[in-house]
Amino acid sequence: MRSFLALTAMLAACGHVPGATSDPASASEPGCLAGGNGYLRARIRGALNLDLDWRNADVACEGGARPESRGIRLSFAGPLQSDGRRLRIVFGIGSLEEGRAGRALPTNLTVIFEGEKRFFATRGEDKCTTDDLRQERVGDPSGRERAYRVVARGFCTAPATAVDQSERIVMSSFDFAGRISFSSEETR
Repeated sequence: MRSFLALTAMLAACGHVPGATSDPASASEPGCLAGGNGYLRARIRGALNLDLDWRNADVACEGGARPESRGIRLSFAGPLQSDGRRLRIVFGIGSLEEGRAGRALPTNLTVIFEGEKRFFATRGEDKCTTDDLRQERVGDPSGRERAYRVVARGFCTAPATAVDQSERIVMSSFDFAGRISFSSEETR
């Protein structure tokens, strides 16, 4: 548990998520998805009350396999504020294979307020569920990278807690369309 807290504190302090691009301009596609059909909608209550409705051009998204190919991870970074702050939401969805659809999938949630040193995590996959998820192949199917548009919806029944455990938030609903990719080195 101590190593988890140390890692989350470090990530929150520097505003970094491994494998996530912090600048949408550095992504290979404009906005979230080249087709213009990416988005993230979420309802957050608790220490913060937020109703997010991020549209394709306002959000950077990316994802891929979780460590040891135990599901997928998607990161959504909202609009960059003039003072350098940005909200990033990361979904770790377990029990899912590349290209497959799924229902009632266990989901880990991380909410990072980059530039504010605020970080919330569910610390496990038992607090959120992805009700329905489908993956649609995009891009060049003969390329070295296999990419998918992931469309999903879900909810959380328990809170994500701040690193110091002083604050809690609940994401009562979420739905999104984002992008994940797998390299040729990753097995299917």
